[in-house]
Order: sequence, then structure tokens, then C-alpha cells
Amino acid sequence: MGTVETTFFRRRSSKMRCLLPFATLILLSAIAEGAQKIDLNNDNAIATINHSSVLIDHLQGLLHNSNSSDIMLKVYTANSDEVKVFHTHHLLLALQSDVFEDLLLNQSITTLVLRETAECAVIFEKLLRYLYSGEITILLNQVVSLHKLASKYHIAALQHGIIEYMTQHLATAFPQGHVVRWYHYSVRIGNEELQERCKRFLAWNMSSVIHSPEWQTVSDDLMIALLQRSDLVVENELEIYYAIEEWIKKNQPDVTVTDTVLKSIRYAMISPQHLFHMQKQSPIINEHYSSVHNLLFLAFQFHSTTPLVFAKYFDVNCSLFIPRNYLSSSWGSPWVINNPARDDRSNSFQTQLTASNSDSSKRVTWNALFSPRWQPVNSRHSYSSYGYGTLQTRSPEDGRPRIIINPATNSVGFAGVSFQKTILVKVKQDGRSYVKHVYNFHQSTQETGDFLFQADLQKRSSEYLIDNSLHLHIIIKPIYQPLIKVIN
Repeated sequence: MGTVETTFFRRRSSKMRCLLPFATLILLSAIAEGAQKIDLNNDNAIATINHSSVLIDHLQGLLHNSNSSDIMLKVYTANSDEVKVFHTHHLLLALQSDVFEDLLLNQSITTLVLRETAECAVIFEKLLRYLYSGEITILLNQVVSLHKLASKYHIAALQHGIIEYMTQHLATAFPQGHVVRWYHYSVRIGNEELQERCKRFLAWNMSSVIHSPEWQTVSDDLMIALLQRSDLVVENELEIYYAIEEWIKKNQPDVTVTDTVLKSIRYAMISPQHLFHMQKQSPIINEHYSSVHNLLFLAFQFHSTTPLVFAKYFDVNCSLFIPRNYLSSSWGSPWVINNPARDDRSNSFQTQLTASNSDSSKRVTWNALFSPRWQPVNSRHSYSSYGYGTLQTRSPEDGRPRIIINPATNSVGFAGVSFQKTILVKVKQDGRSYVKHVYNFHQSTQETGDFLFQADLQKRSSEYLIDNSLHLHIIIKPIYQPLIKVIN
């Protein structure tokens, strides 16, 4: 069984059809639909009496009262003799579902036979409870089945509520192995929003996904889609390669898929030493060498010289030479800021100049400044020694958190290479931390305008804080577009 998760969906239907002379229900519905107003003539005061909770209790009681039932539902489990019997009410079924309304057009029907899959039949009573109360309690491993039922019977509010629940509980679902399954389900039902949310979660937490049981359940199409992304958060490209190797061994995809997946590895981001080892030791590379040998050759050439020289002969503006979000110390640094709302903080770290092995000894020192509340320039004289240059003036009422990341020295020695800065923000949900926010900005931009835009760091309960600390990871990516412009 999956982790217990409870969510509540309430629905107020506009389909008030008097299908039966059900006087008691109509009266109770009137109480719930609107507030009862009482005009007290003496002082012209108006009082409101709301008995909607009483109505819900009565409606829930009807489900267990077979004496007032006028429709019997017999729910058969597919490929089984098991049958569940429910005593229900024509009016409520038709009110909540146009599918039930159509099935019950014949007023003489007293028994309705339904057939459901085993996973849907076992939770059918939950669906009925929702129809009678507008409320449902679910388990993670029941989410897909409930959505199937809601879709089958056209219960739109429940459909939307479950999709919203899934998009907001990916971190909770991940340890139980549901995120990949939810993605595959979203593809089948054509829900693009859930597809994108699942892919983004998997990409931003790829290093954890690779080492989880979910990794082996990734479909061919999802694997190809993920490997095309530059926002994968992993330790390094080699981690991706070894994970792909295991996935291929386990799933045995066809040759076309295997070749496509292997071609998606960014070999230029792997050191020459590891490339040699892969060529010699990897049975997957040996078996598919004809598909990737040109990429390996380009990677060795890339490492043999500087990007400035390499760009004279090859296109460096393709994915092979674009780093992903690597967590290794060569590409950036974690930064835990305790009590981030208190005052400004600074940090320094080093990264490699480029991904080329010829530049392996060249490092760039970076200075980072975090401010919980942006202040005008004249109040920041104490930071001039950090080499941040002229800071853009902001109004005092602009109290959003800001971050500035600049090189400690000028860019003369960067040989035409510019940098993209990426900031990962980790949060905690259900006791587990994961990357929820990613911010990108260019070297020429001192700060990212939407950085922590909606974060309230004053609250200890803020979703952006873990134990009252802001957990960031700064990644610096060299990009070579300026080299192309210079050469052209």
C-alpha cells in the first residue's frame, strides 16, 4: 500500500433536475445551495443560517439506508465472479454524472449492472461516497484508478481535483514509485500539464531518480524526452551514462531506441580518461560503436584544445557541448543560508573555466551575494571590496530576496566564453528534500528578476526553508555562443 494521503474535493452541481418527486432531498438541497436569510423587522438586521454540513451528513446516511433506495447498483469485477451491491438513489446519481443520467433514462430501471477492473471495483464505494458528500479520502496507489472512474462517469470536478492533487504531490509520490506511472498515465489521457510537471520533477531530481526503482520503469519515449533536456540535475554526465547502461541491460529496447538514447549522451562533458575507459570496458558502447563513434571522436577533439580553437572548425552551439545542471564541485557549489531573512550573506567558490580538458587547470573564482531585502546602492558600500561593480538601485519597498553572482576578476581571461548561472532551490515535503525551483540567468545580468519571487522567508513554516535554512546550489555553465559571433 502506498503512503496515505488525504485530499478533499467539494462540488456544487448546477444540474438541479427534479427527476423524481424526492421532496426531502430538494428541501435539503435548497438549504445547502444558498444561505437562509431572515429579515428581522425590528432592527432591519439580516441573519444567515447555514445547515450545509447537516445536509451532507444526511446525504451520507442515505447511502447506508436501503429503505429509501430506488436504484440498486451491481458492480462486477472483470474476470471474476465477485460482485458488490450498493443501494443508491436515482436523483443523486443523475445529478452528479451525465453518464448515470443517460443510463437511468428509463424510469422503470431499478437495477443497474456495471463492470469494472479489479483496481476500480475495489474503490467504487469511494466514488459513491464522493457523489453523496463531495468529499473523498484517497491513497497514493488509488489515484489513477479513481481518475479512471471519474473519467468514465464524467465527474468533471473530481477529474480536475485528482489531476491537481497529482501535480502538487509528486515529491510524496516519488518514494512510492508513482511519478513515472503518473507520467505514463497522463500521456494516455492526453493531459499535457501533468506530463510536463512529471517530466520537470524527474529532470530536476534526476540524480535521485537514477538510483530509485522508478528508473527501470521509464518508457522508451520518456527516456528519450528526458535525455534531450539540459536541465537534468545530476552529479555529472558520467552518472547519466552508467544509469543508461543499466536501463538498456534491464529493458532491452530495440536497436533504434538504444542508438537514440546513446546518441543523447553528452560525451564532450565526460573526461578523456573516462571516455577511454568506456570504449574499452563498456559492452554497450562496443555493441553500438558504429552509432556513437563520431560523437566520441568529436568529444576527444573538443578536449584536445580550447573552445576558442575548436569553434573555428566545429559548431559548438549544439547539445553535445552544453552542460546540464551538474552538482559536482567543478561546476558550482551548494550554499545553505541559515536564517536567510536576517541579513545579507556572501559566499565564494571556484569552477572550471570550460568543459574542455585543455582548460582543466583554469579556474574562475565567483563571489555570490544574497540579500533578503534589496536595498539602494548607497547602503551597500561595505560590499564594494567584493568586486561586484555597480549595483542596480532598487526602491526601499522592493523587499524581495535577490542574489548576485559575479566573477572576482574581469572577463579578459575568459577567452570569449560567457556563463549561464543556474540556482537550484531545495524544499522539503513529507520529510524528503527535493529540487522544486530552478532559476537561470546570464553573465551579463547581475541578478535574476524572479528569484524567490513568492518566497516569504520571514515565516519559519515557509515551503522554501528547510529547518529555517535556505538550501541553494549554484551552478555555473560555460556557453560558447559569443565564440561563434566572433568567428563569423
